[in-house]
Amino acid sequence: MNQKQITALEEAISGDYSNIAGMVALQEGNPLYENYFNACTATTAIHVFSVTKSVISILIGIAIDKGYIKSIDQKVLEFFPDYKIKRGEKTIQAVTMKHMLTMTAPYKYKSAPYTKYFTSDDWVTSALDLLGGKKPIGEFRYTPLIGPDILSGILANTTGQSVLDFAREHLFLPLGITVASNINFKDKEEQFAFLKAKNISGWVADPKGIHTAGWGLTMTALDMAKIGKLCLDNGTWNGKQIVSEQWIEESTKEQSRWTELNLAYGYLWWPNIGNGYAAMGDSGNVIYINPAKKLVVSIASLYKPTAKDRIELIMKYVEPCV
Repeated sequence: MNQKQITALEEAISGDYSNIAGMVALQEGNPLYENYFNACTATTAIHVFSVTKSVISILIGIAIDKGYIKSIDQKVLEFFPDYKIKRGEKTIQAVTMKHMLTMTAPYKYKSAPYTKYFTSDDWVTSALDLLGGKKPIGEFRYTPLIGPDILSGILANTTGQSVLDFAREHLFLPLGITVASNINFKDKEEQFAFLKAKNISGWVADPKGIHTAGWGLTMTALDMAKIGKLCLDNGTWNGKQIVSEQWIEESTKEQSRWTELNLAYGYLWWPNIGNGYAAMGDSGNVIYINPAKKLVVSIASLYKPTAKDRIELIMKYVEPCV
């Protein structure tokens, strides 16, 4: 990017995108742009909200590659043999991992019971208790927080490791990503402080040590760019296959659709976004991959309840430069 293009981009950031902490753009793996804002640096780790889901997707793919999970067509309850279903419950027995990954699993709640959920000692069991109900399986329902933790429970139960330990061994360490420790909350004040923290490294876990799947992971903008490059390169990193090419292909193409918003969904990824696909989280946290241009753009953003669409920023100011 030349100086004129950089100036235009950074003027836009200072205006409508002022909560951006860091932005990295790679083209064919080479640095195209990198800068940090709001007193943040290359080492500033930010809570990336729902970008966590796409990392969980990669970990599920790795677990399948290594034989811990046979198939995403397995029933969810196969992984929780000690879970006692309530009398009359039938729907939950038919829910598969694929339904979880594609957001097509039904839930009993209309309004998410966040207080009850987060004050429980076991977020996975709480999610299982809410799974099922009268809605049909296969109907898209995006569940940002309550529900995806079931996938973390599956990873922990099948691998015999915590999600963070499994991720460190098979994904983070090979990519040179550091996620320091578990993050636990004593009360809602600590949770709100975490959402707004500028530099905290870790992954949120419930009192039983099961890590969140829908949110709760912290990463730097460079970490996010590495995840994007891994996907752009079909699951390889420095010549080593970290996750299978087939899993990257399947997880980043349309598997279900949010009809009301006309949005495609993969396996915890957003396909058909801009000219590629993306991991997207609240506050404007994004990993964007454009395979045709071999472009990866990552944006780490500080907490903001409503943030302007980062894909518009990328398409207007970054994509035209390559």
